Amino acid sequence: MTPRAITGFGVLSAVGIGREALMAALRQPAPKRGPVTAFDVTGYPDAATHVAEVPDFDPTRFLGDKGLRSLDRQTKLLVVAARLALHDSGLKKDGAFVIPGIGPEQVGLCASNAYGSLEAVVELDRVAVLEEARYINPAKFPNTVANSASGYVSIWEDLRALNVTVSDGNCGALDTVTCADVYLETGRAPAIVVGGGEALSEALYVASRRLGSLMEGTLLGEGAALFVLERVESAKARGARVDALVLGTGTAFEPPANDGSLLHASATAMESAVSSALRDAGVAASEVDLVVSGVSQSGVFADAELEGFTRVLGAGVPVAAPKQLLGETFGAGGAMGMATAICWMDGAACGAMARGAVSGKVTTVVVTSLGYYGNATAVVLRRA
Repeated sequence: MTPRAITGFGVLSAVGIGREALMAALRQPAPKRGPVTAFDVTGYPDAATHVAEVPDFDPTRFLGDKGLRSLDRQTKLLVVAARLALHDSGLKKDGAFVIPGIGPEQVGLCASNAYGSLEAVVELDRVAVLEEARYINPAKFPNTVANSASGYVSIWEDLRALNVTVSDGNCGALDTVTCADVYLETGRAPAIVVGGGEALSEALYVASRRLGSLMEGTLLGEGAALFVLERVESAKARGARVDALVLGTGTAFEPPANDGSLLHASATAMESAVSSALRDAGVAASEVDLVVSGVSQSGVFADAELEGFTRVLGAGVPVAAPKQLLGETFGAGGAMGMATAICWMDGAACGAMARGAVSGKVTTVVVTSLGYYGNATAVVLRRA
């Protein structure tokens, strides 16, 4: 892979909005959680224990108060993250593109979500079942489409080069990096916004409860993290600050042994994804200072992820687990891992560790995500 430059990012997470909030939380990971406002928690007495929403989220602070009525929470999170990323990268200032030669036609979007349309689907279905179908709000129907949030981002931020939605479960956000690299290589755009978002909803919370995934200490999170990915030479030419370099990516899949199985935690897929990412990056296992993992709790998936990359990197590499702080954010999880890795390279060491401790400067990081269905993805980042 030709190295790519990350020149800015926007993040909304359970610890706050923006780079500074994430940096501060990583230095002292003991956030106070406020009341749950993303959905009505009446009848769910344990929601406050297991839900980590974006605190004090008011999209009008960033987007104004017009045109938001028909947008769902997923879309608002993603649009705000894109606006923050584009301004952080220097491509935009006060809402307008400011770099000569880089305008709407030169910037695209490749974003991930796993359950982004769930809130809208459930809302419309509830109206149809409990009232009548004629009372469904047609303005909210577009939100039922999985790629609607990405579409709205392009509309709000005037991104015209390309618009791609990746729906690949927990691996989606990291897979957007691989997808965007193809478009950068083929000249579709000199800059692409990549990452993912996921919003809390009553349906997602109830499903997680019924599946038994909300165990002691487990957090169901939400948020969005988007990054501006550019060719290195383009970033240098415009004098951009480079947060990190993407050196390589790898993805793999192993089917379950039983054709009737659906959920499948594959250590083999994780091993293969990390090996492929290191080969793609031209990086030796001994050069890796840290793994920022998708591990969120003990269990079969955490064990498989740890086992998979340990086969490649050895048991001595420290392993961060930002989901202990940010919660399980599904389609945004890998992007939250990338944001954590960049903050760590800037000196904000995370106290949420799954294994070991870091001593010294962090230069090379492997970010991993393990899917529920036998898939796995890894991305290699290096300090700029």
